Amino acid sequence: MRQAYPEVSETLITHTLANGLRVLIVPKPDFHETYAQFAVDYGGIDTRYVPLGGTEMVQDPEGIAHFLEHKLFEKADHDAFDLFGATGASANAFTGATTTAYLFSTSQAVAQNLTTLLDFVQDPYFTAQTVAKEKGIIGQEIQMYQDAPGWRLYYGILGNLYPEHPVAHDVTGTLASIDQITPEALHTAYRTFYQPSNMTLTLVGPVEPDAIIALIEANQAAKTFAPATPITRGVAFDGAIDAILPYRALTLPVVRPKSAVGLKGQRDLAGDVAGTRYQVAVRLLLEMLFGDSSPLYQQWYDAGLIDDSFDYDFQVARTFNYVTFAGDTADPQALSDAIVTVLARGGDQPSLTEDRFARLKRAGLGKYYQSLNSLERMAGQLSAQSFTAVNAFELADLMRAVTLDELRAIATELFDLQAVSVCHVLPEVTA
Repeated sequence: MRQAYPEVSETLITHTLANGLRVLIVPKPDFHETYAQFAVDYGGIDTRYVPLGGTEMVQDPEGIAHFLEHKLFEKADHDAFDLFGATGASANAFTGATTTAYLFSTSQAVAQNLTTLLDFVQDPYFTAQTVAKEKGIIGQEIQMYQDAPGWRLYYGILGNLYPEHPVAHDVTGTLASIDQITPEALHTAYRTFYQPSNMTLTLVGPVEPDAIIALIEANQAAKTFAPATPITRGVAFDGAIDAILPYRALTLPVVRPKSAVGLKGQRDLAGDVAGTRYQVAVRLLLEMLFGDSSPLYQQWYDAGLIDDSFDYDFQVARTFNYVTFAGDTADPQALSDAIVTVLARGGDQPSLTEDRFARLKRAGLGKYYQSLNSLERMAGQLSAQSFTAVNAFELADLMRAVTLDELRAIATELFDLQAVSVCHVLPEVTA
């Protein structure tokens, strides 16, 4: 299917193969570089599921999705990174809470690199020896993150908000959990989740869509896949607030304290138009209240309560959504108190004015249009939304449709103090 978006001068070609693999292509003939991303709807939270061909739930060790991402690059006689490097392509991968993605960018040999991408992701190779070696490598990565105060603060606030949900668990796992990972467990998770029907391949660049689709069709036809099977996952939406831990303090070797406030979303947001519009509205609301052009930001900055590290974030995914506010500060308690005071006002916010709303909506649209100049960001946005009903080229229409009354209503509902938690990182006290 070919869909034109004349407002942004883009065309999106979508094609679903017989094996269920979804392909998204945005031809950009005036550019020299091509970005490709091969994503699977499987991430760090997906440790409970019914294996392909099974009937009972299994519990995988934490960190297995990230471990699997690492291992797919290594084959019996080569490493996929070497194949990409031989053509001058740059390759990478990442694992999030609900998604794992493999990507490359190149200005030449697109067909060769695309074949490499498809083949290495769809050809798992795990042995006891290679798995044991990888445990040492990932173990070092885990220890490195444990020494990062910002990482500890982030998972500290998630642990407060989600004491009973795996999103609070580090996607890399723990030293103890990765020690339990076996080649058999990796193969079971791979067969269950890496079905073509649970994956999306996105390409953005100066490609000829028909030729690319023909290449992908031929590549997939030469491989054997099990019939597409619905996946039964063992994690449900968590919007409960009764188990939230209101406060936690971590003592680490830092010079300047850090403060984070978390706000747990209680509404299960579907990936449809209504759910996506809600997300757009929340991000606009947060920018109006806490963005660097807001009166509060300027007031806090001038008072020395925050510095340039202060930021907010709104994360939405399968089974969870939350808002975080965090930054370095000389007085972490004063900063978290100030943020909570704003949230306590609900929809009665002085900075929610018609004039400011109109200006920030225009600014938001400008940033959106500017983001389309980056092929990497475009490929990432399309890939990230490929498991929802709304694609990146439809966001501008949703942003224009949002009203100020909608923002006030969302603030009244979302800013529930019972759904708030605070986490501080404090310097170690020396004798």
